[in-house]
Amino acid sequence: MTDLSLGIDTFGDVTRRADGSLTPQDQVLREVVAEGVLADQVGVDFIGIGEHHRDDFAVSSPEMVLAAIAGQTRRIKLGSAVTVLSSDDPVRVFQRFSTLNAISGGRAEVIVGRGSFTESFPLFGQALEDYELLFEERLDLFTRLIREPSVTWQGQTRAPLQDQRVYPTLGAPLTTWVGVGGSPASIVRAVRYDLPLMLAIIGGDPRRFLPHIDLYHRAAKQMARPIHPIGVHSHGFVAATDEAAWETLWPHYRAMHDRIGAERGWPATTKDRFLGEVAHGSLYAGAPETVARKIAATVRDLGLARFDMKYSSGTLPHAAMMDSIRLYGSRVIPMVREMLAEVPVPA
Repeated sequence: MTDLSLGIDTFGDVTRRADGSLTPQDQVLREVVAEGVLADQVGVDFIGIGEHHRDDFAVSSPEMVLAAIAGQTRRIKLGSAVTVLSSDDPVRVFQRFSTLNAISGGRAEVIVGRGSFTESFPLFGQALEDYELLFEERLDLFTRLIREPSVTWQGQTRAPLQDQRVYPTLGAPLTTWVGVGGSPASIVRAVRYDLPLMLAIIGGDPRRFLPHIDLYHRAAKQMARPIHPIGVHSHGFVAATDEAAWETLWPHYRAMHDRIGAERGWPATTKDRFLGEVAHGSLYAGAPETVARKIAATVRDLGLARFDMKYSSGTLPHAAMMDSIRLYGSRVIPMVREMLAEVPVPA
């Protein structure tokens, strides 16, 4: 499958150093840039960098980090994973990404979403009770900005615009996806705004999302919209052997799961649950062939045009992530393409 895109994502998770101490956030940011440069060198198609505003993630301004990567790379696509559009201003988001698109030679992409964390709302003066309205209005304005040379718009959540041009104007088109965690309303919204769909599948059998993909197709048909690419974002980690991958990843995965779980009321995870997610769920961890077979199966089962592996996992060290990226680009990606050439993705 020649048009399949295989990428990686990170949130700039704060890692642990060899002495057990947490890596300072400024160092984490420099390491994310190095990870993006390596990804370009080993043939990864895309790097997505997520936005957070809390102490366990270093990246609050993905476009700045992506711009640093853009200056040291030639081919890799550069995007967000995701931009929390609800709590940002669509005009400023457009300006930052149109600038990135220009300096990278048209390599910028943006994945907009509502985000799974809420710290940005009070930080930027937005009310959580306006969660749905903010995203609906701001997505409406943003899609106009990427498609229309001058914009007239009015809503409840920001000042209106009248025949407004916004600079820098786009040269190359700006690819824009809607990131969705599984809400049917969000899937239909992506169709209404005529945008491709990026599904965040962070647990369980990925085939449980088949009804969501069917909904996307049915809604597109009912609204007479084109069928756009569908992508998936899931966690993963590659090492020389299955056992090495699992033993390296497990303590950092557990720490991340249990830290976030304590905030959200999840039970503590166990090694058995972790291995069950590796074997039957949406955790793509193991040797290159193991990970490649699992990615190829997901791409084939869901009819995907894009798969992004979140290679960072809590405090997982930078060196381990660099090894994982190297194996993903040099070994996993070629194997996935070979496997899908033998058994193509259904049309």
